[in-house]
Amino acid sequence: MTNNSLPVNKAKPLVEVPQNVPLIGYLGGEQGKEINDAIKKDFAGISALQVGNYSEGIVKASNPFYAVAVQKRLQEGVRVASQADLEKALKWGVLDLRGTYEDTGLVLRTEGEPNSYLASNLMIQAKARLDKKVKMPVMIPLYGLELAKDQNSPYGLSFKLGDNAEIISAPILNKGDGNFSSRNINAKIGLPKKLGNGDRTLYTRQGGLSRLCLYGYLNLLSSNEYLANSGGDGRVVLVSGEATSRENSGVKRK
Repeated sequence: MTNNSLPVNKAKPLVEVPQNVPLIGYLGGEQGKEINDAIKKDFAGISALQVGNYSEGIVKASNPFYAVAVQKRLQEGVRVASQADLEKALKWGVLDLRGTYEDTGLVLRTEGEPNSYLASNLMIQAKARLDKKVKMPVMIPLYGLELAKDQNSPYGLSFKLGDNAEIISAPILNKGDGNFSSRNINAKIGLPKKLGNGDRTLYTRQGGLSRLCLYGYLNLLSSNEYLANSGGDGRVVLVSGEATSRENSGVKRK
């Protein structure tokens, strides 16, 4: 926002104004309702994707499967928000995320439990793309994933790495639970640089595949094994504009 206090006829910005301004907001509006209806129709019989509830102009629900299904139906230049996007929104105060939860990624640690079937499947895909020096765990933002119907999966679905998938080494997610501060975030990936002092909490685990989400009082949960669970306080956050470009992601795609 500019403050035009100059005593001139028409003030102009003395900086380069981007033509494509990044935007962020909750899945909703008529298009959001149509996306939700389409997901329920296309995945009839798969309970993990029958969760969306359109109310008060937004779609209320979230789990990793649902967010990936939303991504598939978005127009070019729009994507599901990453953890880095949410941290940026918090920093600039443009979106109130308290009292809700937002899924942003998957955390892959080992091929074992929880979710061993999906973990093993993803591990094969990840190792085919990763440098052998990269160590687990890794964080995979949801916008780079795709869904496949899979009768062998406990959920009836499995995840596939899309062409633009990012596989981000995230050792902090194996350090154990601890506090952190919003002032000590790695802006490129949206995770704490270290644990110690702070009014936010990171929750972790040691194995398998779990979901990554921001929830409640801005705590970061990377330990939730229940990939299909969803509640009325879940939200899918979308971003567009410069925020979606490869150059602005800050992370090299594998």
